[in-house]
Amino acid sequence: MAIQLDTEELEETTGGNEDAGFKLRMPGNGRRASASDRMFFTEQLALLLETGESLFGALTTIVKQTENAEMRSVVETVAQNISEGRSFGSALADHDHIFSSTYVNLISASEAGGFMHEVLEQLLHMDQKREQLRNTLVSAATYPMFLIAFSLAVVVFVLVAVFPKFGDMFESIYDQLPMSTKALMAVSDLLRQYWFVLLGGLGVFVVGLRQWLASDGGVTTVDRMKLRTPGLRDIFTQIYLVQSLQVLSLSLNNGVSVMESLEACRDVVRNSLFRKLIMKVEESVQAGAGVAAGFADSTFLPELAKHMIATGEQTGNLGKVAGRICEYYEVQLAKKLDSLSKLAEPIMLLVMGVVVGVLVSSLILPIFKLSRAVS
Repeated sequence: MAIQLDTEELEETTGGNEDAGFKLRMPGNGRRASASDRMFFTEQLALLLETGESLFGALTTIVKQTENAEMRSVVETVAQNISEGRSFGSALADHDHIFSSTYVNLISASEAGGFMHEVLEQLLHMDQKREQLRNTLVSAATYPMFLIAFSLAVVVFVLVAVFPKFGDMFESIYDQLPMSTKALMAVSDLLRQYWFVLLGGLGVFVVGLRQWLASDGGVTTVDRMKLRTPGLRDIFTQIYLVQSLQVLSLSLNNGVSVMESLEACRDVVRNSLFRKLIMKVEESVQAGAGVAAGFADSTFLPELAKHMIATGEQTGNLGKVAGRICEYYEVQLAKKLDSLSKLAEPIMLLVMGVVVGVLVSSLILPIFKLSRAVS
C-alpha cells in the first residue's frame, strides 16, 4: 500500500449519534472507495465507540451516513458478518482493497486486547500523517512542473506563431543569420509542416513508455534509480523509511507479532528493492538473527537508522524506537523537500530567462542587421 490518498473536497455531515453533539465529515458519492473513505470510516467508528455504542450498532449507524456507494456496501457486509458471529478483523480482511494488512492486524490485536478505540485513533493518525506527507510531496513538485509546462508552451507558441512571420524577411540575409536563428527557423518549419507526425510519434512514445514502466524490467529500473541516484536516493530512502517504520512502530506497540509487522511494512512500500530488503529482514528474523541483522547490510539505509534499530531491538523497545526514527526522518524529509522547493524556483526562473533570451535575441539580432542594410 503506497501513498494514494484521495484529495477531493469533503463535506461535513451530522454524526451517527445525534445526541452526542458532534459532526462527522463524509466523502461524496460517485467514485470508488479510497483511503479517504477509510479515514472517515475510522474516524466515525472511533467516535461512536467512544460514546459507548456497540460495534454492530456503530457499523449500522455508519451505513446510514455513508454516501459513497462502494464504501456503504462494504460496511453493510462487515456489519452483517459481525451479526453472524465473525470477528471484526476477519470481516475487514475480506476487503483488502480498502483495509490493508496493517489495518486488519491491528484491529484483530485490539479485539483480543479490548482497546479497539485507541487503535482506531492511532490508525486515523497514521493515515492523516500519510496525507500530510503526500501533500508535502505534491506541493514540492507542483511549482517546478508548472514552470516547465509554461516554458514549453511559450517556446512552442513563439516557434509556431511568431517565427513564421519573420521567415520571408530573413531570407534575404539568411547567410548572415546567427546559428540560433537558423536552428529555430528549422524547428519552426518542422513543427508547422510535420506536427501530425510529431504528435503521433509523441503518442507512440508515451504509450510505449507507460507499457515499459508497467513491465517488471521498467519497474525494477525505476526503483533502482530512486535508491541509487544521488540527490533522489536520500529523498526516496527517507520516504520509504517513514512509511515502513510508521507501520512497524504502530504494529509492534499494539501487540502484533514481528513477522506480521514486517509483512505489513513490505506491503506499504511499492519499491521492489526496498521490499526485498524487508523480505531479507523477515528471513533474518526467521533464522533467529533478529531485525537489526537484516538491515545491517543495506547499502542505501542510513547508518543512524541501522544503529537505532539495533539499539531498540537490544533494549526490547523496537516499536518505540521505530516510532522515534520515523518522527526524525519525517522532520528531515520535510526540511529537504522545502529546501528543494525553494531552490527549484530560482533555477527554473533562470532557465526560463535563458530560453526567453535566446528566443528574443534570435529575432532581434537579424532585425538589427536588416535595419542597417536598409539604411
